[in-house]
Amino acid sequence: MEAVVITTFSPHRSGLPIAPEGYGLIVAASALAVVLWWLGGHVAGALGVALWAFVVGFFRDPERVIPADAGAIVAPADGRIINVARVRDDRFLNSEATLISIFMSPLNVHVNRVPVTGRVVDIRYNQGKYFRAYAEKASLDNEQNAVMMEDEHGRRLCFVQIAGFLARRIVCYLRPGMQVERGQRFGMIRFGSRVDVYLPPAATPYVAAGTNVCAGSTVIARWP
Repeated sequence: MEAVVITTFSPHRSGLPIAPEGYGLIVAASALAVVLWWLGGHVAGALGVALWAFVVGFFRDPERVIPADAGAIVAPADGRIINVARVRDDRFLNSEATLISIFMSPLNVHVNRVPVTGRVVDIRYNQGKYFRAYAEKASLDNEQNAVMMEDEHGRRLCFVQIAGFLARRIVCYLRPGMQVERGQRFGMIRFGSRVDVYLPPAATPYVAAGTNVCAGSTVIARWP
């Protein structure tokens, strides 16, 4: 099982819509497909091509249209909203908060993006378990990496990358003190996972359970 990998830079983008974290696995899947086709014939080769297509699809990294509205808080992940609730958050904001949970299936884009423009205040990694990401206890018990941010008006929020049942690697490019922009890529989680967002009560949610969202472009909440 792989732990979180925190790098000090955002990886170079070559122009290909593929996350750099996937390059090695795509090469390996390509080689496997060729070997299966050579040794196993059409059926085995077709399975190898299907695996290659899955790996390429998983690491796809499309460009996104980032909302220009200064009050917008965008989704940090692609997926489906599974929870919008008022909670007592004693781990990050130390106050009442609105929790918005996004479940990422293996078919979703897994590159994560920053919800707001501002400064990274703190990053907390917690090695945990691997319950299914849509389970309620995943928010507390699963391996996770929390990023706390403060915008230019001093408003704080927290977004948490949570490993799921299949996920075994959390990647985060951010460091405390960094200035980041809304919609900027900040990491990814491999193979099915979840991202929780903790917002102060002043922020108004713009999504509900069942809503499908896209990282960097879907507005999930707004500042007053």
